[in-house]
This record gives sequence, C-alpha cells and structure tokens, in this order.
Amino acid sequence: METGPERGITLERGLVKGPEIHSQNPARLIEKIIRERILDSPYWKEQCFGLTAATLCDRAVELTYIGGQFGQQRPTPFLCLAFKAIQLQPEKEIILEYLAAEDFKYLRALAAFYIRLTFPAADIYKLLEPLLADYHRLKLRSMNGFRLIHIDEFADMLLTEERVCDIALPRLPKRIVLEDMEELEPRESALGSELSDSEGDSDDTNEVERNNGINSKEGQ
Repeated sequence: METGPERGITLERGLVKGPEIHSQNPARLIEKIIRERILDSPYWKEQCFGLTAATLCDRAVELTYIGGQFGQQRPTPFLCLAFKAIQLQPEKEIILEYLAAEDFKYLRALAAFYIRLTFPAADIYKLLEPLLADYHRLKLRSMNGFRLIHIDEFADMLLTEERVCDIALPRLPKRIVLEDMEELEPRESALGSELSDSEGDSDDTNEVERNNGINSKEGQ
C-alpha cells in the first residue's frame, strides 16, 4: 500500500480516495489486469512513486512515445503516467495547462488521454477537437512495435474509437446528440472555412475584373 501527501492516496492495490468519476472509483477506469501490471512494473515503482501534479509534468516531458502495452504485455511509461494522473486527479486548470503545452507533445498527448478518460462529454469535444489541427508526430508503441502517427490522428482515435492504448474508453455520445441537447455549438468544418475563403477570393477576383472592364471602357 502506498502512502504520500498527494491527492488520491492509494487505499488498496490501485484504488484511490477521492471523488468518483463516471460513477466509479477513478482507478477502475483502467481494467484490473492492466492496473496490476502497471503497479508491478519497474517504471511505476522507480519513477512514479511520490509524484505530484507538478512532478508528473516533469516525467511526462521526458516521454519519447505513447502507447498501452508492449513486449510481454508490459505497460508503457505513458500508460503508467496516465494511471498516476488518475490517482492524483489534478485540478482541471492544471490539465488544461498540460494540454496547451504545444512545445511538449507527449505531455499534450497525456493530457488529451486523461481528458478523454475523465472529463464530461461536452468538454471532451471542446478540448480535443482543436488537436485535429495539430500535425506534430508521435511515436506509438504497441505489441507490434513502433509506428509513427500525428497528434491529430491520436485525437481522432480518442474521439471515435472504443479502445486506445489498450484501454476501454468511457462511452462518448455522438456529437450531434450533444448539439441537439444544446451542450455544444455545431462544429465549423475547417474545409468549409477554406471553401468560404476560396469563394471570397473568387468574388474579389470577379469584382476586380469587372472594375478593370469598366475602367477600360471609360478609357476608350
């Protein structure tokens, strides 16, 4: 049993003291078998003991890849830190600072993963959709080895898939449902914005051509 001053003190083998998330003990957001592997992993024992929300950030910026399990079902450091964040339950403002850290892409990815696991549905869309325009590369490690993805792909996985990094994600309502409930504004497509800009450019060009035609006639 761990002890320490941080919020979310361990009560028993991974369960934490603190407010429930999605009507359950926060630790149960990670399946028991994966939780056990995290708690038994060398990274957890050597790097995660005694972490606070501030020092968690220091560990996260040292990450060099994301992922769930690899090799003989060993948890990645990314997954260990995600579970530590669930134990600590940092204030929302701290998580938003992590998410805004564009210069530290793995810290940002960790914040996005934590948000998807713990935040209300409307906040998940509001906070993760802007990442769909972030094309920084990430290394993803799985049982099959490494592959490169981008932050926008990771955000899309969090918004559309049922399992990410070997973790079953809480159910996320469709965006249209939240729009109908007036919890979200309709999403403005980036493509639609580009088309509008293109149409605007076309209108400007046509107007210039008309003006040039009029000036030419007046000069005759």
